[in-house]
Amino acid sequence: MSNFLGLDQKATDRAKAKFVIIPCPHEATTSYGQGTKHGPAAILKASSQVEWFDQELGDEPVVKAGIFTEKPTGISGLEARVTASLNEGKVPVILGGEHSLSPAAVKACKARYPDLSVLHFDAHADLRDSYRGRRDSHACAARRIWEITRALVQVGVRSLSREEHDWAKKVKLAKAKLTRHVYISLDVDVFDPAVIPATGTPEPGGLLWPDVLGRLKKVCAKHVVVGFDVVELSPRRDDRASDFTAARLVYKLIGLLT
Repeated sequence: MSNFLGLDQKATDRAKAKFVIIPCPHEATTSYGQGTKHGPAAILKASSQVEWFDQELGDEPVVKAGIFTEKPTGISGLEARVTASLNEGKVPVILGGEHSLSPAAVKACKARYPDLSVLHFDAHADLRDSYRGRRDSHACAARRIWEITRALVQVGVRSLSREEHDWAKKVKLAKAKLTRHVYISLDVDVFDPAVIPATGTPEPGGLLWPDVLGRLKKVCAKHVVVGFDVVELSPRRDDRASDFTAARLVYKLIGLLT
């Protein structure tokens, strides 16, 4: 598995980096299209084609802040990896993998930042208490996150069950607000399938690139983003655009946080 942006790196480069890329090719509960376990590798490979210079920012974030790519980890080791990065004063960037990995990262960030809130981009609410007999399903990711933080703001949701609708109304989820410290969890199916078709559970009527970037700019300007993940990319052989768009998204967010 290559390094983000195709960077040549030594173990000593980690100390200089502000951002630590943590690939987590976890896939255990996919319920429609499969392939999220190949997402991290696809993003890393595509990132080698991303220009370092960000025209909008007028700078090269990788040069200014530094990026270090770790070896892949399973979900069992993710919380410890994120904790280690936070303890070093770095921003963990998790590449998934299915969405069920996000609660582990959020748990680590919550331990470090007690006021933590989560900004959740997704086409699906992911608020089920269990799905197909599993409480650790990708369809339950946001519910597990809410149990950790009680501060969850969702963007782009356009598909949910009656159970999820009623539960969200009961806990008054719509009134949730972002706190000073924010973790961003971004499921690529929040985009319209015309932007990123390579995802296991696509939904029509999604957000476009400017929509997502506009929201990310606002949160990065007003809050302290302590970590983020990009999940649910299911690469296809005939679709390089989805891989590249996901890689570009990761680098763009890094730039906004630099």
